[in-house]
Amino acid sequence: MIRLDVDNHLLRYRRLFQQYCVDMYVKVETERLNFIRFNQSKLRSDEYIHLRDAIATEGHAANIGFLTILPATYVGSPRHMHEYAQDAMTYVRNYGRPDLFITFTCNPKWPEITNLLLPGQTSSDRPDITARVFKQKITVLMDYIVKQKVFGAVRCWMYSVEWQKRGLPHAHILLWMFDKIRPDHIDSIISAEIPDKQTDPELHSIVTTSMIHGPCGVHNPESVCMKNGNCTKRFPRPLTAETISGNDGYPLYRRRSPDDNGKWIELMVKRNETNVTVIVDNRWIVPYCPLLSKTFSTHCNVEYCNSIKSIKYVCKYVNKGSDMAVFGIADPNANDEVTKFQLGISMFFTWPAIRSLFACGKAVIIIYFCTG
Repeated sequence: MIRLDVDNHLLRYRRLFQQYCVDMYVKVETERLNFIRFNQSKLRSDEYIHLRDAIATEGHAANIGFLTILPATYVGSPRHMHEYAQDAMTYVRNYGRPDLFITFTCNPKWPEITNLLLPGQTSSDRPDITARVFKQKITVLMDYIVKQKVFGAVRCWMYSVEWQKRGLPHAHILLWMFDKIRPDHIDSIISAEIPDKQTDPELHSIVTTSMIHGPCGVHNPESVCMKNGNCTKRFPRPLTAETISGNDGYPLYRRRSPDDNGKWIELMVKRNETNVTVIVDNRWIVPYCPLLSKTFSTHCNVEYCNSIKSIKYVCKYVNKGSDMAVFGIADPNANDEVTKFQLGISMFFTWPAIRSLFACGKAVIIIYFCTG
């Protein structure tokens, strides 16, 4: 903790301190998982043992063996995340498709973070500050949307907080509105264009520093978003004079060309260890809400959900949980869900994972709220 007139030496040890916290947290998690493992009868795990579980875990109904069940009450477990995805689909059944899908990312240059860093430190050295500031920002953002009703009256909402591999938290938010957003209102809420520098220099600075994808492709073939010569985020997007609905269930936002009064900027891109100047127009802009971007000064992607085709993907994406990987020789007892979870989570506890420890002790935080 940060205390006045007290120099906390632990906060100066950077990754060494983070490694110590990871080791201590793993010990705590191991004790909790051991309790589940050795108290299966108290947890009434026999209620889980049925044909569907046997087929899902082993593939053969006759080869059940001794099952060790990891219940849904364990935050972050596969059953826990599956229940949230089912809850999201229940929202869709009762209230229809969500209206807005928002991705809100922490900005390491927020003054609330930089003002508390010790000399020589960066935001990646202080996950405690990053987590606390982001928690305050996401609380203000949700109050701004729900209580201030910047998009209108909100029927219900849900969001999950994740941690990027580079160490910054971001939240995926779904909003259901009482009054559905019609296609002709999209341009008043969402923009995918570079704003005029003379009219609004503050918004222009935020968009050009936080809402530009890449550029990748021919400008930077080594970009992390490139796969088999194509951008996995589908950039650059096509230029269009008006917002229209795409064939894949996603809208094509208005992106005017420079010949149609669209703006453009010059951007320095590193290519083959050299800096190259490229022209960036509206094809490379990530959709954003001018009001939210200007209020929070960070990367805040706002998407309109206009088709039922994308609902299942969006609901599962919000509740996908953390990336995990398991490899090694198979254990004789393949039905031990606790062991499977530990093998996966042991791969998850890398450097960025420590940020979650300072937030609320979990790698993924899911919060639900319904007003209707």
